[in-house]
Amino acid sequence: MTLTWTDLITLDLAKLNEAAMEWKTAAEGLATLHGTVRDGLVKKSEAARWEGVNASVTREFVRSAAKEVDDLQREAKSIHAVLADAHEELARIQKQAKDLADEAGQGDPTHDPEPDPGLLVSDGGGGKVRVESSICDAKGPNQRTRDMIRWYADTLTGMVTQAAEVDAAVTRALRASHGADPYNAGHAEYTSLDQDQLPRAMKLAALGEDAKPAQQAELRRLWQSLSPDARAQLWTAHRDDLLAAGLFNSSVKQVAPDRGSGKHGAEDIAWNDWITRTKMQMLVVGADGGDLNDASRNMKHYLDSTGTPMELPVDKMLTDVDGFQTHVDRRHLLNREEEWREQALAEYERNGGRPVAMPVETPNADYSFTEAVDRNWFYAVGSARSNVTGVVTVAPGADGKPVVGLDYQVNVWDRYNWDEGKGVSIGKFEIPDGEMGRQHKIGLAQEFNMAGSSAVKHYELGSGAVVPAPDDPGRAGERSDPGRHARDGGGDIDR
Repeated sequence: MTLTWTDLITLDLAKLNEAAMEWKTAAEGLATLHGTVRDGLVKKSEAARWEGVNASVTREFVRSAAKEVDDLQREAKSIHAVLADAHEELARIQKQAKDLADEAGQGDPTHDPEPDPGLLVSDGGGGKVRVESSICDAKGPNQRTRDMIRWYADTLTGMVTQAAEVDAAVTRALRASHGADPYNAGHAEYTSLDQDQLPRAMKLAALGEDAKPAQQAELRRLWQSLSPDARAQLWTAHRDDLLAAGLFNSSVKQVAPDRGSGKHGAEDIAWNDWITRTKMQMLVVGADGGDLNDASRNMKHYLDSTGTPMELPVDKMLTDVDGFQTHVDRRHLLNREEEWREQALAEYERNGGRPVAMPVETPNADYSFTEAVDRNWFYAVGSARSNVTGVVTVAPGADGKPVVGLDYQVNVWDRYNWDEGKGVSIGKFEIPDGEMGRQHKIGLAQEFNMAGSSAVKHYELGSGAVVPAPDDPGRAGERSDPGRHARDGGGDIDR
């Protein structure tokens, strides 16, 4: 049976918690009984001075009875641990799902320049979640609304899938705990769902770059479900494989900041549109010959009209513009350093001083590149959104004191468009507001998404260390860049 959206949000977790508590009570009662049997009957039976067939049979019966009580106690304890862990995990997923659905339904009436409409969330069948705009428009939803619909649908469907995976893990653990014989207790013992989920995560991580997208997605969900202790084991064993599987992929909304220029290819071409296109082609050549390589590359891709996503060279952006690096340091790292450190140390203490790993992610924050500071990124991107994703680890240092480290990457995204309010004036070239956006409307150009991430960096929290500088981008994006031709070519993602 496939878990559905309706199943997830209507799941009666109070009953699951009640069952977990009943098994806890049973385990405690059986522990007391086992103590009584062990310290009473067994000791008396073993100490009794009697011999013969009756003595042998009775002693074996007492020993067997004591073992059965012990097996029952361990089974009840195992079942309680599994149910309690499942309750905590499913409650977390259900709450997140309900909160996101409520958020989608409310929309954002404060968004400028246009409010975001409320979205309708419903069961899509087969474990999928359907999301639709609550406003009917003959032209259909704009680009920003389409992005919102896609993000909510994908994220909520992922939560349904994660809940189904937790449910399957619980089923396997309960079967292993109970065994196939109803008259013989005492089989596999569980202290948490980690014992089912961690081996699966290890197996998926070991695939490395050979993992398929669905396997990578499952691995990222398992990472979220594991305990801090189990995460540390997985991180230590498969750090590079986890990074290759997109462990640090951003989960915050990566959506267009505005409605865009409109529907692609919806209007007829006029003679002066060809003049605008010629001017833009000349701008591409002129900018590429100067110091506007990224601006040239992005405008060329816009004029190619493929609409395929393009990769942003984030390390180059951070290196080129000091203000952007400062923005990332202040908004995403320095103001959260102490909070992350305290949370990780608390997990470390709860785990008895054994290594732990805690995933972290910051909300997105806008940054606007200015023409006065850097013309290249002003025309290549304009404004972009960014956040930081990573993992905080705590492990005993050489002196026995805990060392708190952060591995992280910077994620940046934007949508390339020339909507209302955007014109360009570079040297002798001047194209008024609206004309370049019209190229999208008439189908001679096409808007596209841009996204990228920096190299993964590491530093110790609370040590007074300076935030690491970005990797040297070398010749990335320049005319002498050996990989530039491939990035400017076609394909699903231009690299």
